[in-house]
Amino acid sequence: MSDSSKRLEGARFAAHNAEVDAVWTAYRAEKPIRVPMILGVNTRYTTFGHPANPDGITLQECFENPDKMLQRQLEHLDWCAHHLMQDAPMGLPDKWGVYPEFQNVYEAAMWGCPIRYFDYQVPDTDPIFTGEEGKRRFLEAPRPDPFENPFSRHAWAMHDTMKAKEVSGFEYNGRPISVGAPSGLGTDGPFTMCCNLRGTTDFCEDLLLEPQAAQAMLEKATTFIIERIQAWRKRLGQPLKTQGWGFADDSIALVSTDEYVRSVLPHHQILIEAFSEGGPNSIHLCGDATRHFPTLQRELNIQSFDTGFPVDFGSLRQVLGPGCEVLGGPSTPFLKMASLEDVRTETRRVLESGIAEGGRFILREGNNLPPDVSPEKCAAMYETVREFGRYGVVA
Repeated sequence: MSDSSKRLEGARFAAHNAEVDAVWTAYRAEKPIRVPMILGVNTRYTTFGHPANPDGITLQECFENPDKMLQRQLEHLDWCAHHLMQDAPMGLPDKWGVYPEFQNVYEAAMWGCPIRYFDYQVPDTDPIFTGEEGKRRFLEAPRPDPFENPFSRHAWAMHDTMKAKEVSGFEYNGRPISVGAPSGLGTDGPFTMCCNLRGTTDFCEDLLLEPQAAQAMLEKATTFIIERIQAWRKRLGQPLKTQGWGFADDSIALVSTDEYVRSVLPHHQILIEAFSEGGPNSIHLCGDATRHFPTLQRELNIQSFDTGFPVDFGSLRQVLGPGCEVLGGPSTPFLKMASLEDVRTETRRVLESGIAEGGRFILREGNNLPPDVSPEKCAAMYETVREFGRYGVVA
């Protein structure tokens, strides 16, 4: 890109970026001027027949080849920074932030679960500890070493190759790269991990019929999470604890709150104790898990909930109170099917539900933008939040 093109691009996005900075500065100071909007979007969005992927690189190629991973991430980031309207800087950044990205398969893959790839979908894993024999093998299996299991070795080899590019001065569109750690510093949660390893049906039957075995599996999963994150943080020179900590465990949507408190909450408490200095803490939960939110808020000091769908936003605000942060918005199935006018109507309905009361709401799709939601629909959400998400306008 020529110097004159860069100046034109800077002028094009300058007003947007200034507004974004003002919105987030006010939000973090707890004096919001309007509801911020973000998009949860990964390389799946620009992979399948997308103009940002001219070489047709597949997700499997990305997961297996560091050069293709880097190319796809950069193509994706560049396209999103020029086409997707949200409260994020647009245009060329000072540096491209990249990393070995393995989405939601990394924990099960570290145990040896095979990765499966699907058109238009994120990858998934197959369970390897199914049935009665699988349960015995799971209970007897050693926990994977944080670095020496085959998947972790692969992930860090990918990291080292990408890092060497950074050190060499590699640039994309005139900007250097900054390489982060592989997927593995967070967790999708011990309950979700057990479902991935055992199979969801088998593990839910374990909870009901063999609770002692289920607890042993949850304990093994929780210990593995702690050992891995602590080891990776030490390698990276990061503190073992931070004031607040965030995690996910989508599978708790499968159980009642009584069962959650009895079977899963103790393991979440162990995780929070391992990584949080007291909070406030955060959690991501897809699905209909809002019945658990008061318990999570009370027992784990969760004060930020990143929601999927379905969510009754008005009721949720009343239950959680004005000081609790909530992220959410129109569901992804809705966004796939809706017209632009429908998107505007639904976005406004969410904004006017009462969820914005207290100034602790962030609008986003719920949850993970799929490939066939057009940039125009994202822009319709953004235009609506800029008009109706201003404090003093929203009821």
